[in-house]
Amino acid sequence: MKHRLIRAIETALGWRGAEGLGRDFVRGRLNDPEVVSRILTPNRMLDVAMRRSLNRPQFRVFREGEEVHPAVYFTDSVSPRGQSIPMVNMHSLGRLLRDGATVILDQANVFDPTMEVTCRALQWWSQERVQVNAYLTTNEASGFPLHWDDHDVLIVQLAGEKEWEVRGTSRPVPMYRDTDPNKTPSEEIVWSGVMETGDVMHIPRGHWHQATRNGHGSGRSLHVTFGITKRTGASWLAWLGDCCRESEVFRHDLDRWHGNGIASLTGAATRLISERPPADFLAAYEQTMPLPRHVPFLDIFGQLDAVVCTSHFAPQIRENGQTVDVLASGRRLTFAAKALPALRLLLSGVPVRLDQAVPTVGAEVMEIAKVLVEEELCASLTPELFSGYTGLVTNATS
Repeated sequence: MKHRLIRAIETALGWRGAEGLGRDFVRGRLNDPEVVSRILTPNRMLDVAMRRSLNRPQFRVFREGEEVHPAVYFTDSVSPRGQSIPMVNMHSLGRLLRDGATVILDQANVFDPTMEVTCRALQWWSQERVQVNAYLTTNEASGFPLHWDDHDVLIVQLAGEKEWEVRGTSRPVPMYRDTDPNKTPSEEIVWSGVMETGDVMHIPRGHWHQATRNGHGSGRSLHVTFGITKRTGASWLAWLGDCCRESEVFRHDLDRWHGNGIASLTGAATRLISERPPADFLAAYEQTMPLPRHVPFLDIFGQLDAVVCTSHFAPQIRENGQTVDVLASGRRLTFAAKALPALRLLLSGVPVRLDQAVPTVGAEVMEIAKVLVEEELCASLTPELFSGYTGLVTNATS
């Protein structure tokens, strides 16, 4: 799946692929200005807040560095039958923004199709889980104090400007669950300056950073932070802890009195480590991710005329002579070898209009698409979902 934002990020940061993730701090400028407003605008972010029932911590407001109590900007929308739904009070939110505040929408990819598609493209690109948070700051509002994240981040400035300070690590590759609280900021300033519309930077895990509009007067800033959580050696060992349950020796009680079975236990652990290397864990993690959310296809609403692959990671296609296996999201599907061209097209991650695909890969693409939709590896391309691809991901059959 080729996405305009990913291509622009690679060019700006001097990367070829995702190998640079987690290595060094780097910043640059996107060479595709149109993609900036296409990703998200301040008004689109506020529109999301207006039309959905959001709750803390997914939607938060900060003023003068402190979180504003939700009661200030949330009210209950009461139906004629007395049903109450918490909604953002846009008048109250407007007053906060007019005075200077920061609005945070976590996991914007859950609510916005463009954000959803962008995160999926980043997942296929990085082979890691990705979520995006949006930060809208007005006037001279400050942001969070110095802090570090337990994941790598790609930050894209979409509107206005914001001043940043990025420092080095005070503990190498700290983790969310760790033996050290890592509370003392580093004194080393890696970079400080202003991020302007179209700028992008990569902050590796553990680097301290803060952002503010203090001293910048009237104006606004919108940036999105793509959080990319990479797997670690600790993740691999945790996976081995689940795998060990397959062997009887690990299911026995530990003998605290006589030490019986310790030699066989340690021997089995050594074998397990050699038989299940990190590469196996990386592959298994991608293939066992649960199915993503999408609108179900129901033929009572019309025919299946366009589809797109929606698995969290790119499916694996394995040729086996007379058959082809597809592995994704815990599914293993087997097709006749002649289905290979259609499978490569349908599982490419880009929108496919089935009538346009027939001349290219054959009429069987219709039936194969139905199977993939039934197995939920592909989703029906609704107008709303298609909007997330428009202008960002090329139609496969165009």
